[in-house]
Amino acid sequence: MDRLRQRADFLAVANGARINAAAFVVQSRRRDDDGPIRVGFTVTKKHGTSTERNRIRRRLRELVRRLDTVSMRPHSDYVLVGRRAALTSDFSDMLEDLRAALHRIERQPSRSRDAKTFSGEVAAGSRKESASRQDRPSVPAPVGTELARNQNE
Repeated sequence: MDRLRQRADFLAVANGARINAAAFVVQSRRRDDDGPIRVGFTVTKKHGTSTERNRIRRRLRELVRRLDTVSMRPHSDYVLVGRRAALTSDFSDMLEDLRAALHRIERQPSRSRDAKTFSGEVAAGSRKESASRQDRPSVPAPVGTELARNQNE
């Protein structure tokens, strides 16, 4: 099992499946290559001082070490985003939460490139609709707003 270290890899995983738990969020992305399972860890600054964030990150790394790799999909990337609750949560509960989250990710249908293309077509269609709305005459403002504008002048 390898580690994710580059920002581009973290951003790519952020677009994949996501499962929330009390102490962390698990993000997953299936890769097209035959590389090993890669795992990344991150904790945002809003979850405490650097000492607390490092402690959260260490606890998440230990969770993954104790986890059997069978529960992770091969040729996939995972990111664990730590939350402040990871400081005080019972470690065995966090391990069970991680197993359950990975199981739920496994059951989710993976996003295909066709789905992204379809959503892009829908977005393009909505832009066309909004452009045609701009061609329409605007609706006059309610009478009360004109009175308020005149009083402010």
